[in-house]
Amino acid sequence: QVELVESRGGLVQAGGSLRLSCAASGRTFSGYTMGWFRQAPGKERKFVAQISRLGSSTDYADSVKGRFTIFRDNAKNTVYLRMTSLKPEDTAVYYCAAATRLVRPGEYEYTYWGQGTQVTVSS
Repeated sequence: QVELVESRGGLVQAGGSLRLSCAASGRTFSGYTMGWFRQAPGKERKFVAQISRLGSSTDYADSVKGRFTIFRDNAKNTVYLRMTSLKPEDTAVYYCAAATRLVRPGEYEYTYWGQGTQVTVSS
């Protein structure tokens, strides 16, 4: 069992930056691939980024490549999402999640979810 708590998001102007963090409970944080997802109003939740257990491998949605960076600090049981060059279309509730199963290469089943945090980008 893992409990995940995201940091507060916020309101930022287009072109600005924001860093989200997600703190995990438990002593086995380094055993989980971690991911960030987002859900815009009226839309389905979508994958944003993920990072391997030791942080050696990352993967991003095409829409955020080159602008967002996922990284983790296993000593602090925390995963981060650094967001730069933010656009109004990045406005969404952002969720961190912990994966418990590899479905196929590069695709994981995410079982544990945080409560979500609102990020709003104004134009």
